[in-house]
Amino acid sequence: MGGPHGGPFLLFHVLCFLLTLSEVGSQNSKACALPCPPNSSCVNGAACRCAPGFISFSGEIFTDPLESCDDINECGPPSPVDCGSSADCQNTEGGYYCTCSPGYEPVSGAMIFRNESENTCRDVDECSSGQHQCHNSTVCFNTVGSYTCHCREGWEPKHGLKNKQTDTICKEISFPAWTAPPGIKSRSLSAFFERVQKMSRDFKPAMAKKSMQDLVGSVDDLLKNSGDLESLDQSSKHVTVTHLLSGLEQILRTLAKAMPKGSFTYRSLDNTELSLVVQEQGKGNVTVGQSHARMLLDWAVAAAAEESGPTVVGILSSQNMKKLLANASLKLDSEKLKETYKSPVRGAKVTLLSAVSSVFLSNTNTEKLDSNVSFAFALHEQPELKPRQELICAFWKKDSNGNGSWATTGCWKMGRGNGSITCQCSHLSSFAILMAHYDVEDPKLALITKVGLALSLACLLLCILTFLLVRPIQGSRTTVHLHLCICLFVGSAIFLAGIENEGGEVGTRCRLVAVLLHYCFLAAFCWMSLEGVELYFLVVRVFQGQGLRKLWLCLIGYGVPLIIVGISAGAYSKGYGREKFCWLNFEGGFLWSFVGPVTFIVLGNAIIFVITVWKLTQKFSEINPDIKKLKKARVLTITAIAQLFVLGCTWVFGLLLFDPESWVLSYIFSILNCLQGFFLFVLYCLLNKKVREEYRKWACMVAGNKYSEFATTTSGSGSSHNQTQALRPSESGM
Repeated sequence: MGGPHGGPFLLFHVLCFLLTLSEVGSQNSKACALPCPPNSSCVNGAACRCAPGFISFSGEIFTDPLESCDDINECGPPSPVDCGSSADCQNTEGGYYCTCSPGYEPVSGAMIFRNESENTCRDVDECSSGQHQCHNSTVCFNTVGSYTCHCREGWEPKHGLKNKQTDTICKEISFPAWTAPPGIKSRSLSAFFERVQKMSRDFKPAMAKKSMQDLVGSVDDLLKNSGDLESLDQSSKHVTVTHLLSGLEQILRTLAKAMPKGSFTYRSLDNTELSLVVQEQGKGNVTVGQSHARMLLDWAVAAAAEESGPTVVGILSSQNMKKLLANASLKLDSEKLKETYKSPVRGAKVTLLSAVSSVFLSNTNTEKLDSNVSFAFALHEQPELKPRQELICAFWKKDSNGNGSWATTGCWKMGRGNGSITCQCSHLSSFAILMAHYDVEDPKLALITKVGLALSLACLLLCILTFLLVRPIQGSRTTVHLHLCICLFVGSAIFLAGIENEGGEVGTRCRLVAVLLHYCFLAAFCWMSLEGVELYFLVVRVFQGQGLRKLWLCLIGYGVPLIIVGISAGAYSKGYGREKFCWLNFEGGFLWSFVGPVTFIVLGNAIIFVITVWKLTQKFSEINPDIKKLKKARVLTITAIAQLFVLGCTWVFGLLLFDPESWVLSYIFSILNCLQGFFLFVLYCLLNKKVREEYRKWACMVAGNKYSEFATTTSGSGSSHNQTQALRPSESGM
C-alpha cells in the first residue's frame, strides 16, 4: 500500500513548488517593470538603488526613470580620500586607489594602496640613480620629488632658457663685445680698446677674477695717462665717459657671474675699488661697501626677474673719472630751485667732491626700482658752503646721442656727517656727490644791465652823430673817437641782444655772437691804443710831424683785431661759446686771446701816458713855454687817461660777469657799463666848447629862432674852424 500512494504524493509536492516559483517570478517581473539605469538595481516596483561607488542626483535611491547613476569622485571634494604625503589619489569607475607621486616610490613595493596607513612612499634620487634628463652642460641637483639642472660654474643658460629647470641647456660665459665709441678719434682710447680685445680673446671663465682686475687696471692707465683725451672737446669727453661707464657695468656684471659665490673686493694702485657679492638670492637687505662708497638694497631689487641663477651686486668707484667729467653740465629742477631761491636759476657750476661710483646688478631694469637704494659716499674734500652753493646727490644720465650730463631726479640727500653724504635713489646708474654753485638770476641786476646798456647805446649814437656832423672838431683824434664809439656801439648792441645762451647748447648762433663780441671789443681797445699813439705824436713829437694818416689808423684799428680773431678761430673754433653765455670759453686758456691783447694795450697806453705827463712837466718848466698849446695837451692827456681808466676798469669787472662769484662785482660792472657811453658823451661832446656851440646852433635851427647870438655863434664857429685849419689835425679836436 505504501508504494502506490508514495509516488502521487511526491509528484504533488513538486507541482506545488513550481507553482510557488511561478508566482514569485510573476511578482518580480511586476517589481522590475520600472527601468533602472546602468550601475543600479531595483529596490521595489517604484524605486532604483545606485551601486556602491555611484550616486544619482536625488541620492542613493531614486524613483525618477530619467535619472542616472554617476561615478563618485572619491579623490575630489567635499571629502577627498587621504592617501598621505607624497601620494596621489586616482579615481576609477565605482572606486579609487592611491599611488606614490612622481619622484617617489613605495618602500613596501606595493604600487597601489587604499589609505594613508598603507603609504610607504619615499623620494627617488634621480641624480644618483641616473633617471634624470639633464644636459651635459649642466649639473643635476636632486630636489624633494624631482630634480633640477644647474649650469656649471662659469656657464650661463642659452638664450631663451632658464637656469635650474629640468630642460636647462647652458653655454660657457664669454667676454662681452666692447668697442670704441663711434666718432671719437683718440690714440689713447684706441690703445685701451686693443687691450680689451686681447682680454676678450684670452678670457676663460676660471680667470674671471684676474680679468676684472686687469680691466680695472687698464681703465686706470687710460684715465691716468689720458694723452690726447685731454685735447678732446667737452662733448667728446662726455660721450667717452658715458661709453666707459656703461661698458664697465655690462662687462663686470657678466664676469661676476663666472665668479664663485661669496664676496670679493679689489683695490688698484690708483685707488680704484671694486666690490661685489655673488650668492643665491636671499631675503632682506644686502650691503656692499668700500672706502669710497657703501650701498644698502633689498635682495629682491638685485635679482633679475627671469633668472634663477646666482645674484650679483657690485659697485666700482673711481677717482680718475673726474678728468673726463670736468665742466659737465647739471640738469636742474628749475621749479624747485625757483621756490628755494625766490628767483629763476639759469644754471649751475658743479665741482666733483667724491669718487664716481657705478652700480651693477643682475637686474638690468633699474630705471624704476620697487624699493629705494641707500648710499653713503665719502667726501674727498670738506668745503665750506657759501651762499647759492649746495651739496647734491647726482647721477650720470645718458641721452639719446650717447652724450651725458649730471642729473638729480630720483635722488635726494638724506644727511651729512663723519666726512660722508647719505643719499637715497629710486633708480641706479653712476653716482657722485657734487657741490653746485647756482647761477641765480637777479631781476634788479638784469634790469640795470638792460636799461643801462640802452642808455649807453643812445649816448654812443649821439657821439657818433656828433663826430660825423660837427665840422670844427674834425681831425685825426676825432676819427679815433668816432671809430672807438662805433666799435663800442656795435659790441654793446650785440651784447644786449645775444649774450645769453638760452637752452645751454653751443650752436652756430652762439659761436657767431661770441666771435663778433671778441672782434668788436678788441677793435675798441685797438682804437683806444691809437688814442695813446695820437697823444704821443701831439705832446712828445709836437714839432716833428702830423701823426698817423686816416688810412693807417683804420688798418691798425680794424686789421689787428681781425688778425687776432682769425687766428683764434682757426686754431680753436670751439673756444667760442659757453653753456650760459655766448662768450669765450675758459677751457685751455682760450680767454687769453682777449685778455692778452687787452693787457698789452692797457700797459702800452699806461707807459705812453707816463711819458706824456713827464714831457708836459718838462715843457711847463721851460723858460718860454707855449702855455696855450701845453694847456690843450694837458686837457687831452687827462681825458685820455680818464677814458683808459673807465674802459679798462669796466672790462676788468666785465670778465666777472661771465663767471660771477660776487654779486657786488657784477653790480659794479653793470653800472660801469651803463656809464661807459654816457661818460664818452660827456667827455668828448658836452665838455667840448665847440660841440656845445654846434648843439646850440642846431637847437636854434630846430626851434626857428633867428636872434643875433646865432649869428655870433656862427661867425665864432667859422673863425674857430679857420684857426683849426692852421693847426695840425690832431690839435683840432682839443
